[in-house]
Amino acid sequence: QVQLVESGGGLVQPGGSLRLSCASSISIFRLNSMAWYRQAPGKQREFVAHITSSGNGNYADSVKGRFTISRDNANSAVYLQMNSLKSEDTAVYYCGAGQVLSRRDTAYAYWGQGTQVTVSS
Repeated sequence: QVQLVESGGGLVQPGGSLRLSCASSISIFRLNSMAWYRQAPGKQREFVAHITSSGNGNYADSVKGRFTISRDNANSAVYLQMNSLKSEDTAVYYCGAGQVLSRRDTAYAYWGQGTQVTVSS
């Protein structure tokens, strides 16, 4: 069983930055795809970004150019650097892990508990 633990959320003003972390209980060398999703109140969970085992990232249009996903295989962690944050980025952010690279959240077998990001002045 893979356990994922997110951290780094919080309250930030519009235009600010946050860096989310996702720590895995197993080596992420064993996980072909890791992803970030988010869920705002009253909305469905939506894809934010994913990254392959070789480090190639792919982003939702809404965050492209502002967010960067990266992975640290040695420390079994994945990160999401979020810059130029907007109020519409407010959501609970979840880390997902699996073997299939996809934008569909059903492709990911393992999930963390989520971390709240609130963008507000």
